[in-house]
Amino acid sequence: PETLMALTESTVAIIDRAQIAALIVDHPRIAGLLLVRDQIERVALTDRMANLGRGSAKARICALLIGLRNRHRRLDASVQDSFSPCLTQEQIGDATGLTAVHVNRMLRALEDERLIARASGRVTILDERMMRRVANYVDRITGIDLSWVPAPAEA
Repeated sequence: PETLMALTESTVAIIDRAQIAALIVDHPRIAGLLLVRDQIERVALTDRMANLGRGSAKARICALLIGLRNRHRRLDASVQDSFSPCLTQEQIGDATGLTAVHVNRMLRALEDERLIARASGRVTILDERMMRRVANYVDRITGIDLSWVPAPAEA
């Protein structure tokens, strides 16, 4: 029921339902972790929908930038506050319900307020605390309780 578009080079693998069923039976920890990840994504999408409906343009951009930076960090532990969003202003507009012109205006406003800096296609978050406040941002992954997930199988 969903349409996805890769913005960067990606690999797609089709997994048969029987393989998923076998995975759940043979590896309950992985099944639990998949469930956790699915619920995190569901709640994050609810946050995003609320932000699209009630958040200001600035809040939407702040939330997107923090979320993108956090995704980069999860892939590369060396990422601090500077990252390449890998999105055009038009794509940021699509993700936030704004026009590319309004995205540009908001990015400039965030720079003027010294919340971010931009150079050579990179964004540097200068005041994360204020951006989180503006966006009402909640990190749904950090600090998640996994104590209930079955323990790993002994090798």
